[in-house]
Amino acid sequence: MTKKARTDKLYAIMQDAGLDMVALIPGPNHRYLTGAEHYVLERPIVTFYRPDQIPIAVIPELEIPLFERHPDPAALISYTDADGYEGAFRSALDQLGARGKTIGVEGLQMRFFEGEIIRQCAPGSALVDATEPLAELRLIKDADEIASLRRAIDISERALQALFDEVQVGMSEIEAAAILERHIKALGGDGLSFGTILHAGANTPLPHSGPLDYRIQHGDPLIVDFGATYKGYCADITRTVFVGAVTDEQREFYAVVQRANAVGRQAARPGVTCESVDWATRQVFIDAGYEQLLRHRTGHGLGMEAHEAPYIVIGNRQVLEPGMVFTIEPGMYRMGDIGVRIEDNMLITEDGAESLTTFPRELLIV
Repeated sequence: MTKKARTDKLYAIMQDAGLDMVALIPGPNHRYLTGAEHYVLERPIVTFYRPDQIPIAVIPELEIPLFERHPDPAALISYTDADGYEGAFRSALDQLGARGKTIGVEGLQMRFFEGEIIRQCAPGSALVDATEPLAELRLIKDADEIASLRRAIDISERALQALFDEVQVGMSEIEAAAILERHIKALGGDGLSFGTILHAGANTPLPHSGPLDYRIQHGDPLIVDFGATYKGYCADITRTVFVGAVTDEQREFYAVVQRANAVGRQAARPGVTCESVDWATRQVFIDAGYEQLLRHRTGHGLGMEAHEAPYIVIGNRQVLEPGMVFTIEPGMYRMGDIGVRIEDNMLITEDGAESLTTFPRELLIV
């Protein structure tokens, strides 16, 4: 999709949401619209979009060469450290006629001081959280985006296999994570979708913490939740394996999660709601008598962010459409004992769903 098509999509979203303008700081939406990657710094960078005018980017003077690398139909208003940024913002917002307008911002991204300078320089304006309507911008992936996701997933799966080939009893969680991340880089990954989650033994019920100095023991469960990025797109994969041996109780525990993963993948198709997929997956745990061990939703969208729309959760009645990409990641956790999660990345197609992840889901002893 061309930059113009993406910007036109933004303007249509703005019209539907009743937004006169949108202000974006560096992040996924900004990169999606411009094709350029910039960073959130102490010096503010904000690009303003108004449908009937050329976008205006307020930037530090030293960032001009980076913006010029990715030609974009946007006017640049720069500022120096000596002058400060207030004058640049005032000039941009005056040119855009922002006084008294409704300005959409990314409520989970924009910082307080950026919002305040916009309010000061556009008297009478109303800043509103546009997180929900802006989620529509990147909801449906095009062919190029899907290709980048496939590549990120392929790199991730090959790195995961390399880790399982090398992991050893006595190795710390930190050391194991370092092996995984080294292979991601060697295989062509740009970086990590998020901080690697890798735990063994009684640490496996910790779903969102980084590797610890615990040393892997014979018979431990080992959970690995991670992803490579490629051209700005994120993989997000989880597999749980067992080191050296597995007990019958662990097999049963794993089998329930494996069934839930399969049911969730089968439930995903165009025309069904996100919450119906979550209910189908959750029902497996209910039927097995393990509902009390559930701690999170079934999944979340995947793209330029590791967590984005659509969210596969009870209460979300959004209908799945072709081009949506999201995770199916059922898990259950018994604190102080064992946690198991199996996560796949799904693409909704015209007539069903494809699992972009192909790494084996059968119980594996490494």
